Amino acid sequence: MTAPVPARFNLAKYCLSENARLRPDHIALTIVGDESVQQWTHAELDLKVRQLAAGLRTIGLAPGDRIMIRMGNEANAALTYFAAIAAGYVALLASAQLTYDEACFLLQDCGASVMALGNAFEHENYAGDHLAIITNKDIELLLHTTPLADYADTGAHDPAYLVYTSGTTSRPKGVLHAHRAAWGRRPMRDHWTGLGPGDVMLHAGAINWTYTLGVGVIDPLSVGGSCVLFNGRSDPAVWPRLIEAHRATVFAAVPGIYRQILKYGASETRDLSSLRHALSAGAALPSHLLKEWRARVGSEIFEAFGMSEISTFISSGPMTPIRIDSPGRAQPGRVVVALPIEGGDAPLANGEVGVLAVRRDDPGLMLGYWNRPEEEKQAFRGAWFVSGDLVEFDDEGYMWRHGRADEIMNAGGFRVSPAEIEKCLLSMPDIAEAAVAERPGRDIDTTIIKAYVVLRDDACLSEADVLDYCQQHLATYKRPRSVAFLDALPRNANGKLRRSALS
Repeated sequence: MTAPVPARFNLAKYCLSENARLRPDHIALTIVGDESVQQWTHAELDLKVRQLAAGLRTIGLAPGDRIMIRMGNEANAALTYFAAIAAGYVALLASAQLTYDEACFLLQDCGASVMALGNAFEHENYAGDHLAIITNKDIELLLHTTPLADYADTGAHDPAYLVYTSGTTSRPKGVLHAHRAAWGRRPMRDHWTGLGPGDVMLHAGAINWTYTLGVGVIDPLSVGGSCVLFNGRSDPAVWPRLIEAHRATVFAAVPGIYRQILKYGASETRDLSSLRHALSAGAALPSHLLKEWRARVGSEIFEAFGMSEISTFISSGPMTPIRIDSPGRAQPGRVVVALPIEGGDAPLANGEVGVLAVRRDDPGLMLGYWNRPEEEKQAFRGAWFVSGDLVEFDDEGYMWRHGRADEIMNAGGFRVSPAEIEKCLLSMPDIAEAAVAERPGRDIDTTIIKAYVVLRDDACLSEADVLDYCQQHLATYKRPRSVAFLDALPRNANGKLRRSALS
């Protein structure tokens, strides 16, 4: 069993303070751009975080106030995230892919007191009675503040950070995590990531994503390792180049990244001998992709299954043998079951298909949904947090997927609500009805979001018109890639949309 989380616990201190003392001169954080590389040691990162935390306190915030961070994979995004938590505030790393309108919704919904803007977003105008805007230049000034002598004396169950995810409604919902979330990640060390002191973790994702934030930043820093993030132009060849250049020992990505690396032969052009193994999450890892990676690269890809509410809790890894087409089994210390689809909180027997559920006392589980009491209530059954995934467990504890009990789609590893996209489509004056569905993409094992629309009488829209509108109002990963025009949407006798009948 995992050791109980200490009563007084600060997530930022857990990741930074001890290693600043034990490994002060070892590289902690590397941000690679197209033309530059920025690196901080453990001692430098700890000092900068305490300096910025002290600077943030000069703004006049109250404990628990939210600080929204709208940046890409830049050093100040990680710095501001940890500094907010170090000072006793709640950090929100927002996706750089969000449109201005989507960012405004998050800002209003979370009630942030501070908005930290990266260089790409400094031109955006955000208004609020008590909202402070800070840019990278402001951060540089705040870093001249005398550093905090110690991190905020927070409790393990105090709020630390927010992430936003799609639900079954037409608006994203905030997932509020406590400081203990970092402690709750400890079962992943031996049973998925295999990270330890001196490891170099290269993650291919964006820092706002819980997969990247947790596996790519929090985990390596907390064990005395090093994290490498990329902040340049998209190119499949960049990942083998970075593995070679930084002698990465662990690489983490979604299946699509591995597919691109292999498709373009990028793995054969670089020395990948430093790589002990790779990690995959966000979407199911196809068996043929794993086999090809093994044959051409010579390392394993350990898969995991998780969600924003609790991160990864099912996995294969150094101590859990891979079963093809299964993401693995529950990490030791976690209690994971299948519950009856129709309701009830009595776990099903092995071999029976039910709704995936995790014990609500897991230290990695969220505190709750931000200001969404009804959605939070629906997420729990007695002692269990219930996901929308249909699964079964075999006699050895391995989990096997059977799709979703709800309509949430998976777009490039991100959960996307059909309702949110349909709301956007219906805001076009010429569209009378709209639906979206996840459909096969051009490459094997990939999917895209397809839109189905019914135009108003005498209206005339092209596919390009619809896609251009979505580009203006939806983050990249939420946008439909094709549009079908229908005379009517398929519905049952009660008028409910038959999404499965969309082709």
